[in-house]
Amino acid sequence: MLGGIEAGGTKFVLAAGPSPREITARHTIPTRDPETTLAEAAAWFAGLGQITALGIGSFGPVDLDPASVTWGRITNTPKPGWADCDIAGFFMDRLGVPVGFDTDVNAAALAEFAASGGAVGSLAYLTIGTGIGGGLVLDGQPVHGIAHPEMGHIYPRRHADDRDFPGTCPHHGDCLEGLASGPAIIAHWGASLSHLPADHPAHAVIADYIAQACHMLFASVAVGEIVIGGGVANTPGLVERVASRARELDAGYLPGGTRHKIIRPRLGDNAGITGALMLAEKA
Repeated sequence: MLGGIEAGGTKFVLAAGPSPREITARHTIPTRDPETTLAEAAAWFAGLGQITALGIGSFGPVDLDPASVTWGRITNTPKPGWADCDIAGFFMDRLGVPVGFDTDVNAAALAEFAASGGAVGSLAYLTIGTGIGGGLVLDGQPVHGIAHPEMGHIYPRRHADDRDFPGTCPHHGDCLEGLASGPAIIAHWGASLSHLPADHPAHAVIADYIAQACHMLFASVAVGEIVIGGGVANTPGLVERVASRARELDAGYLPGGTRHKIIRPRLGDNAGITGALMLAEKA
């Protein structure tokens, strides 16, 4: 029996099953302080009986270097109380099982890549929600670099109708996350994107910012697909707006042409937790 945790800034999704393709138990808890949240998650797994391995796809930044003394920790996150949280170590000690650990978006990217059945050689997963993050899979392997990508913290060009909002990122102000995440949209316009009228200018502004990130990925690493998930991405018509705007930004230049795709997750809301179970399977 494998266990998986999709550790998000708003909620923890917990699941267990004999394989990533067969989830037999599932539970969701709110993300509160680390002590309360991790203890509740561990108690849920303990109540299922013995699991053989656990996979964690976590919000970040995180330390993914297996040679580092701080491997498995959430590092300098802006989420209050969670900086330097040894999330992987906690579950290894409490449950006594090997733990596979990666970012939540890399886990989702791995799951979506597997779900494609090898139809694409490279894939990026962008989540647009409480925060913005991106995972990248090239030739079937997640990309880490010296740490891991932080695609939500690139600086997009400001939209002509959005010059004055300073952004909400505590580190960068008007980076992508500071302009287009769920909390940024509420801070800017007073409501979530899905609750704003269909003709509200926010829809075009947010689509433009996300499309710039997509164009950057197409132009810099030539991914075949970009999968867009997360709560904000569930806004009706947003993914289609992003795809249309990305084509406009490309202006017919990129050699991949129409082979570059922007799609919704094949696995729906299960991408992240499926990826976490894949990390458990590997562990």
